[in-house]
Amino acid sequence: MSITGIKGFNDILPGEVEKWQHIEAAARRIFGLYGFSEIRVPILEKTELFCRSIGDSTDIVEKEMYSFVDKGENKVTMRPEGTASIMRAFIEHKLYVADPVAKLYYMGPMFRYERPQKGRYRQFHQIGAEVTGIADPKVDAQVLTMLCHFFAELGLTEPHLQINSLGCPECRPKYRQVLKDFLKSRIGKLCDDCRRRIDTNPLRALDCKAAGCKEATEGAPSVLDYLCHDCNDHFAKTRCHLESVGTSYSINTRMVRGLDYYTRTTFELVTGLLGSQSAVAAGGRYDGLISDLGGPSLPGIGFAMGVERVALLLAEKDFRKRPDFFIAALGETAQEEAFRLMSGLQQKGCSVEMDFAGKSLKSQMRRADKFNAHFTLILGEDELVKGTAALKNMDSGTQTDVRLNVDVLCKAVAS
Repeated sequence: MSITGIKGFNDILPGEVEKWQHIEAAARRIFGLYGFSEIRVPILEKTELFCRSIGDSTDIVEKEMYSFVDKGENKVTMRPEGTASIMRAFIEHKLYVADPVAKLYYMGPMFRYERPQKGRYRQFHQIGAEVTGIADPKVDAQVLTMLCHFFAELGLTEPHLQINSLGCPECRPKYRQVLKDFLKSRIGKLCDDCRRRIDTNPLRALDCKAAGCKEATEGAPSVLDYLCHDCNDHFAKTRCHLESVGTSYSINTRMVRGLDYYTRTTFELVTGLLGSQSAVAAGGRYDGLISDLGGPSLPGIGFAMGVERVALLLAEKDFRKRPDFFIAALGETAQEEAFRLMSGLQQKGCSVEMDFAGKSLKSQMRRADKFNAHFTLILGEDELVKGTAALKNMDSGTQTDVRLNVDVLCKAVAS
């Protein structure tokens, strides 16, 4: 019996991985324009980190984390999201001492035990970015603009930006109580999860996908009506800054996000192209998280995107790289020369493929087509004697004779 992969842990195969590389390269390029630096953190963290940051009453902590006790009797968890780990590293290494303002981005796998579905797996991958030390709403607008810039760089215009404000510790408790009273008046329609957490996390009912919860929350009070003066002013200025740089958005008052640490600005990039999994990127401001984790009292804002979902939006595009050359060699001596040429061209920066099995010319030309090579060099005994070979442009079909010289062949590709 063959051994298969674990359900929800997917292989990313050649042909698909090039798309991921394209997404990652675009992120590095765009985030670099905005002054972000990459940070890499471990997959395994202390369980306490996520309980303190994400919240004990969230779905992630209650039901979805991969947690276990290691051989040293330590409770550890495979990271379910990136922000808590980034902030842990920011605090532990005292990055704030040199400069409280940090712009960091990351990419890598996350782990949640939930029902696998299209674009949502138990091992999934995120690209995210975090900014610390700036409370000004201009940074909210810049982070959102950078995220939209990234999707535009990929040629994706379908995801659109939705924003909301969740207020702060001063004004949110009043809204929570008003919402809790509203939900209790309709508690019979709520799903079991929303009924269970009505006292600990009532806001989650607003984005619950259960049909009864959608019906029960119709006409629910809006958090925007309960913002304090400072939160209302922050949200208004964030919108003003977005408009000043031409970043389009809409307001979604039902957006609450699933993590307890969010304050004020929250946002999602949503699309109708992925069925029920409409959000491809999401995030928000978390002004109390750093101090909650034992660090200084610094504000923060960030986002994460699901690479699997972004890749689905690029499904029709082929990012596989084309070899510069395919060398079709006929005869043992020609194959030896082809191997020497291939090595020389590769060391000059050209990508080259050849056939190692000594098949017929027709078979080798079919293989050149399969590789989608830009050029095919046809090399046989006669060509070795003359010191030249036929170089075929596989796009135009034109063919010319060229000298068997690495530098000459490199120039042929460049021209």
